[in-house]
Amino acid sequence: MLITPAFAQAAAGGDANSMLMSLLPFALIFVIMYFLILRPQQKKVRDHAELVKNIRRGDTVVTSGGLVGKVTKVVDDDQIEFEISEGVRVRQMRQMISGVRAKGEPAKETSKDETSAG
Repeated sequence: MLITPAFAQAAAGGDANSMLMSLLPFALIFVIMYFLILRPQQKKVRDHAELVKNIRRGDTVVTSGGLVGKVTKVVDDDQIEFEISEGVRVRQMRQMISGVRAKGEPAKETSKDETSAG
């Protein structure tokens, strides 16, 4: 035989330790990828969802297609209507808004005291 009994016994003895050491680099790579790629991406998605949720009338928005306009109406939870030029209004899905340039003032709510006084 070409393999001596001493080599055969040494190869079978350290199996559990060598398996752990071979999987350690993969675990380390996954941890590094989580902190460098996945976690910042999740934060970016959360920030965009918050930005889209807080859009209201009067905001100046930029779409992912590059259109810039002023929000004239919040249609529902999925759509907004904004004016890109005088008299030209466009409906857009909220998720396609890439940024808000200038925040508008919130719509004034008329209370019963103001309407009955006038």
